Amino acid sequence: MERLWTPWRLTYVTAASKDTPGCVFCQALATGADESLLVYRGTACFVILNLYPYNNGHLMVVPMRHVGRLSGLEPDEAGEMMRLTRVVEMALQELYQPHGFNMGLNLGKSAGAGVLDHLHMHVVPRWNGDTNFMTVVGDTRVLPEDLARTAERLRPILSRLAHSV
Repeated sequence: MERLWTPWRLTYVTAASKDTPGCVFCQALATGADESLLVYRGTACFVILNLYPYNNGHLMVVPMRHVGRLSGLEPDEAGEMMRLTRVVEMALQELYQPHGFNMGLNLGKSAGAGVLDHLHMHVVPRWNGDTNFMTVVGDTRVLPEDLARTAERLRPILSRLAHSV
């Protein structure tokens, strides 16, 4: 069995699981503080870069409404969330040509959720060999592109695909 080891995430996960005021997704929408990370706004959902990415292009599709479970979504929110997840996959494939994707929801602290109580779908592009010795031995993640450049490159692709799909 192969394992994806992510030892650098422990500090983030344990810090994020502490009681901190407010929701980072709601704050990003309300204040625009993380506007540089926001790459697409839909009607009921938005797409934002992960500030602590596993790989370049690690995006999250997030409902605008603060809701913690799939069962709490309205049908239009759930529909847009899946439609945008599809669009994100297509955009990342076009831009980066990854060999595969990890997509998923972590609902609750015990499931590994770093942001509790605000549902978000992770979309992580993957390449053969993208977990190498640097991550495990060097406790270092190699990301060849910074977040600002990723956002700049993704925005026009997401906009075009979201309006054509």
